[in-house]
Amino acid sequence: MKKLLVYIKEYRLECVLGPLFKLLEAFFDLMVPLVMAAMIDKGILEHNKEIIFKYGLVTFLLALVGLISSVTAQYFAAKASIGFVRNIRNALFKHINKLSIGQIETIGKDSLVTRITSDINQVQSGTNMALRLFLRSPFIVVGAVAMSFTINVKIALILTAMIILLAVVIFGIMLITMPGFKKTQKQLEKIALHTGENVDGARVIRAFNHENKEEENFRKDNNLLKKLQLKVSSISTSMNPMTYLILNGFLVVILFVGTKNVGSGAMKVGQLIALTNYMTQILTELIKLADTIILTSKAVSSGDRINEIFEVKPDLLDGTVDLNETDKAGNIVEFNKVSYSYKGSKENALEKISFDAKKGETIGIIGRTGSGKSTLINLIPRFYDATEGEVKLFGKDVKSVTLESLRAKVGIVLQKSVLFKGSLRDNLLMANPDATEEEMIEALKLSQSYDFIMNGKDGLDTKVLINGNNFSGGQKQRLFIACTLVKKPEIIILDDSFSALDYLTDKNLRKDLKALPYNPLTIIVSQRITSVIDCDRIIVMDEGEMVGYDSHDNLLKNCLEYQDIYDSQQ
Repeated sequence: MKKLLVYIKEYRLECVLGPLFKLLEAFFDLMVPLVMAAMIDKGILEHNKEIIFKYGLVTFLLALVGLISSVTAQYFAAKASIGFVRNIRNALFKHINKLSIGQIETIGKDSLVTRITSDINQVQSGTNMALRLFLRSPFIVVGAVAMSFTINVKIALILTAMIILLAVVIFGIMLITMPGFKKTQKQLEKIALHTGENVDGARVIRAFNHENKEEENFRKDNNLLKKLQLKVSSISTSMNPMTYLILNGFLVVILFVGTKNVGSGAMKVGQLIALTNYMTQILTELIKLADTIILTSKAVSSGDRINEIFEVKPDLLDGTVDLNETDKAGNIVEFNKVSYSYKGSKENALEKISFDAKKGETIGIIGRTGSGKSTLINLIPRFYDATEGEVKLFGKDVKSVTLESLRAKVGIVLQKSVLFKGSLRDNLLMANPDATEEEMIEALKLSQSYDFIMNGKDGLDTKVLINGNNFSGGQKQRLFIACTLVKKPEIIILDDSFSALDYLTDKNLRKDLKALPYNPLTIIVSQRITSVIDCDRIIVMDEGEMVGYDSHDNLLKNCLEYQDIYDSQQ
């Protein structure tokens, strides 16, 4: 948590002013019982209207100034806590975007979402409460006891004993419940993970008729959360009955002693009322302090969880070479004995891959499921880094190239087409903010999307729901291809992007891609032989190894794996 405090530096003044105004409010609160005592003893009991009015006015002014101080303190505390978590949230989001795909997958989407929402909200609540009450509550407790000693030493000593007993009860309960709160937070994250998996995998779960099993698993997790919450709540809710039992017990003692003192003339009625007010203030502030410590402890725990993400160092370090300033002659893409293994895996997903590809070529990649096709093309835009060997773009090692210039040159259409909520125009402009309307329409034509978009009433302003769920699988694929084409990249990678297309649309799309005037390198990953049959050269993958790289005709003669794929599909 300490490492996160750097994000509150710009609110140092608010962090000072907030507690100071709270102390000012506390000071006026401590004065009120004394003024009330004087008003009762000198005004009400002696029937002196002038004194009653005078001290009544002072009480009103103390309350008014206290209110202003409280509102001002709340403003500064809120400004500091909200600004603090805003800075953390911005920094965390920026940091997540620097992590590699592999690191994000290892941490988990649901865990990241929980930390950037629930945990950060917990930090905000704890910071706000701490700025307002960490100084005020102890000040009130100590001040109330000090004021009590100025009225009656014997009763003040009774109040001191009450404080000690209350502190033992309140902070004892707090220490017992804090570990329970941490367990509850972890279980809550587990439920978020379970929910996320069910939402993302809804089709799979229903396809396997597994809804009842998933509901049962969720019910078990939810029941465990309920038990943890009930256990913690049953202990924490015992705080109020126990504290009020102690308060009422001591109140009886104080009233008994105070009444005797009033009867003997050693103390006045107003002073006795002031002492009972101080006793109530002490109890209230001790409970507030305990709540503050619990909330702050939760905030510290959540802060530590947030800091765990910050401590994950990005394994994709940005390079310094700008591809826009490099010579474009020669090979556009070159793999030199490239191997890759996923984190935690003992075996390589790719083994000693070597090939090159030039501008204007169309390269196909084919192989059985799990042969390493997607892993191979993910190394080009540096979604992953090769564990061995070298991947070059325009003659430069991709690790030495700036990520911005690298990804500006590469357009990739993934297996799972993702469209963002908004309009189609927004999605197209995300790929190329400077695209004209004519360029966007041309991209729709090239991707075979023009008819079902432009024949609609909204055209480019057609609404896109979350994940593009108002389009079919084939429509989403074509629209995602349009987003890539409007970018006009020098390298176009289509990762099994024709899987939801019929053969005629597939054929027309490949034909239009070959006719692009700026002559990009096009890499087509597919399991369909028909999608790669016209490529200039085809990479054949088998269990992470490249077992062929040649034209269709030559592979049919010389590559057994390609022959098997061809025969199985023909």
